Amino acid sequence: IPQEVIKQRLVTNIYSGFRDACTTIYKTEGIKGFYSTWAPTMGRNVPFVMATFVANDYMKQKIIKRRRLREGKNWAGDAGGADTSNELTIAENLVVGISSAMVGAILTHPCDVIKTRMMTQAASAEVPYKSAVDCVATMFKAEGISSFYSGFTQRSMYMGPLWALQFALNGRICKSLEERKAKKAADGDDS
Repeated sequence: IPQEVIKQRLVTNIYSGFRDACTTIYKTEGIKGFYSTWAPTMGRNVPFVMATFVANDYMKQKIIKRRRLREGKNWAGDAGGADTSNELTIAENLVVGISSAMVGAILTHPCDVIKTRMMTQAASAEVPYKSAVDCVATMFKAEGISSFYSGFTQRSMYMGPLWALQFALNGRICKSLEERKAKKAADGDDS
């Protein structure tokens, strides 16, 4: 969370640099200043990751089930031989990664906006928010519901590809580790 506070304030040119940000935050707000938005940050991060992984697993299982049914195989898998119908291709993992990140982003973007507003309020001439609840009430009253999705396109432009790559690489790395484990087992190596 401290790096997020510093980053957001540097992006809005509140401080001239990293050292200035750290020194000023510490002098004016104390150590608590680095954690001033922990609740909205956790309110965004935890649900985002949960929603993204749940959506990813759900979509992945749907693709695998559809493929297995189309191939005439039972859902659990058929015995014997290497069965690759339980694996997604890199392209499928990319699509599922982008899609699952979008599900997470749609659900948590309002928390991201609240977190960012609270972190960057020092750059604004407006009266500072007293709390996350005050931030929500003020935004809703002054700007309406659409303000909670401001910046969604920009966030999606980096979150989609980031999570697509993460899930594609994760799928490939897991497959490589499973192949390595199977090779060791076949060679009689228990280590």
